[in-house]
Amino acid sequence: MSEPATTSAVDRRIFTLASARSLNTLGRQILSAGVSWELYARTGSALTLGLVGLVQVVPVVLLFLASGNAADRFNRRNLAAAAVALTGLCGVGLAVASALDAPVPAYLALLLVMGVATSFHAPASAAVVTSVIPRPNLGRYNTIGSSMYEVAAIAGPGLAGVLLALIVPWQVYGLTALTAFGSVACYLALPTTPPLRDNSDPKTSDRRDWRVGLRFIFSSPLLLPALTLDLFAVLFAGVTALLPVVAKDVLHTDSLGFGILRAAPSVGAIMMALVATKMSPWRRPGHVLLIVVAAYGAVTIGFGYARSLPVAVALLFLGGALDNISVVIRITLEQMVVPDAIRGRVSAVHHVFIGMSNELGELESGLATHLLGLAPTIIGGGMLAMGVVGFVAWRWPGLRAMPPLAELKPASASTN
Repeated sequence: MSEPATTSAVDRRIFTLASARSLNTLGRQILSAGVSWELYARTGSALTLGLVGLVQVVPVVLLFLASGNAADRFNRRNLAAAAVALTGLCGVGLAVASALDAPVPAYLALLLVMGVATSFHAPASAAVVTSVIPRPNLGRYNTIGSSMYEVAAIAGPGLAGVLLALIVPWQVYGLTALTAFGSVACYLALPTTPPLRDNSDPKTSDRRDWRVGLRFIFSSPLLLPALTLDLFAVLFAGVTALLPVVAKDVLHTDSLGFGILRAAPSVGAIMMALVATKMSPWRRPGHVLLIVVAAYGAVTIGFGYARSLPVAVALLFLGGALDNISVVIRITLEQMVVPDAIRGRVSAVHHVFIGMSNELGELESGLATHLLGLAPTIIGGGMLAMGVVGFVAWRWPGLRAMPPLAELKPASASTN
């Protein structure tokens, strides 16, 4: 029997689930930073660093069909726990590989397996939220969860740097495995719910089943424009990939300054999340979403003109705060309108498109900077993001009139 959903029980579920996901994020951040540092020190090859990212992204793209279906057919809590446990085992494997001074392909093979774990963890962990958190508390969970995620995202790379200065890499990977197993314990402490079945179209074959998630997103008058805003804001206005260039060539700062620049957006997101816990729910969340994404584009334009470290940090901080508002609204919107029976498949598609927008944005930023220069790329990206806001507001006018998120109901899961 699951625990009654009293206020104290819901609060425990919120913090337990947020802890499970943030511990996984912390471990993966430390692992990624540690492996990149060790392999670059061994090889001196930037191509090797590119392969580190590539082998972790490829499984997410190739397996989103299988992972989405798995999240809808099996116990989501147990699936998320199993995926994190696999990540922990990869940490153990990397510790052994490092201790034995194994060749680079051995590292890449283990990271490929970790990418497989991520591809299954992402939709399962997203779908399990509505299985254990009551609908009226989803906004509170997303605010707390995003705050804890940002803390993990900030602490991970910094902690990896400190640990690598104190101990050898294989010991760092061993400690990372402990965070994964801590995450597993948190997942297993959550109440379990039976898997749901999609009965919307019993004639649909398993082979065509994955298309449910795609069709739902592209037919949704609210979710599709929200995802479009997020996708193109990251694609055009994201500047993370260009921060080393900005730090060195524009602001003339050192690695510490670069670290401060990297941390600023996450600090802004955390502060906004803390402020949001004291605020009433947005009465017109669609209107707010359009405003904050447009403001994010404007902040990016300002960043393109920044010539001092304090100004650049302040703008990145503000950008992170705006992005947090957008993320909380978008995630809560998805949780409210997606039928639970297809939530895993929708989350898998969401993870591919939004997750891949980061890598695609890095490619776009690097190519545009090579062709146009740094400042035109940043400033032009901010302008394009603002233009996308105008297009979305015109193309999907219903987004502006979206009622409070708590009033939304799951839409039809029909696959016709």
